[in-house]
Amino acid sequence: MMLTRLFASALFLFALGGCAEPPYTNVDNAQLKTLLAQGVPIYDVRRPEEWRQTGVVAGSRKLTFVDAGSRPQSDFFPAITREVRRDQPVIVICRTGNRTDSLARELMEKMGYTQVYNVQNGIAGWIGEGNPVVRN
Repeated sequence: MMLTRLFASALFLFALGGCAEPPYTNVDNAQLKTLLAQGVPIYDVRRPEEWRQTGVVAGSRKLTFVDAGSRPQSDFFPAITREVRRDQPVIVICRTGNRTDSLARELMEKMGYTQVYNVQNGIAGWIGEGNPVVRN
């Protein structure tokens, strides 16, 4: 009986931990359009071959976060901290939102950024809803 209660308590705590809200804000495409209209900068953190393949959201600043082996680029954090103040809002976008999930957490929890927006379904969701991209 004691073991059952202990297991149930552990399962409950694990479930609560899985439900924790991320420290950043996930945004959908409608919210993304609003933020862009407000002048919030957007960073497409994919690799050059990905930008060429799909295009990017108009106004995107292109800055690769990780290489094809998922290793962070050594120049990424110095570049973004030069371009975006820690108290300035910033939007990050990748292919599906997975890379930017980890990036947004890093920016908030370790780098001290206060307003990070993650495009929840990435460029794939943006294109999937018929939104325009630019190729350059």
